[in-house]
Amino acid sequence: MSALRVRHLFLPYSRRVLSTASRESAPEIRDVLQTRVKDAMRAKNITASMTLRSILAEINAADKAANSKISSSSIITIIRKASARRHDAAAQYTQAKRPDIAEKELAEASLLEEFLPPLLSSAEIDQEIEDVLASLSLAPSDDPRKATGRIFKEFYTKVDRSLVDAELVKHRVNLALNAEKK
Repeated sequence: MSALRVRHLFLPYSRRVLSTASRESAPEIRDVLQTRVKDAMRAKNITASMTLRSILAEINAADKAANSKISSSSIITIIRKASARRHDAAAQYTQAKRPDIAEKELAEASLLEEFLPPLLSSAEIDQEIEDVLASLSLAPSDDPRKATGRIFKEFYTKVDRSLVDAELVKHRVNLALNAEKK
């Protein structure tokens, strides 16, 4: 019997169940990031290893701030923000006539975007908003701000925040409310 298997037998039952369940499901984004960092370091890909290590550092800082491990949704949000920062930096470097550094920033951004799930399309967002409006049954006399708040609350219970552009959702909710009034 291997040492790993022997150790597994002495784990409490709940830890054994949790560990086997997590292995069978899709790998968590945190694990994928850690694996990719190791692969980049083995391949001596400095750009990839530095970029991914900086993301893992941000994730670990968020873990410490929350006093527990953050969710995959929060990790995706961190990666999205880091990618946006790199795109902004690339635009500034291009404006300052430093295309070499801008190219590096864009390469890092594209590396990070490999880990991001695609955002929901406008049609999918509209469909979810229609479902929410149908389930809430808002009266035309309701305060629009309160109605908007209720719609957002219900929408985000159905849809993960990391899968949508918040500004697009806000715009689509306002359009849907204006269409309801007419």
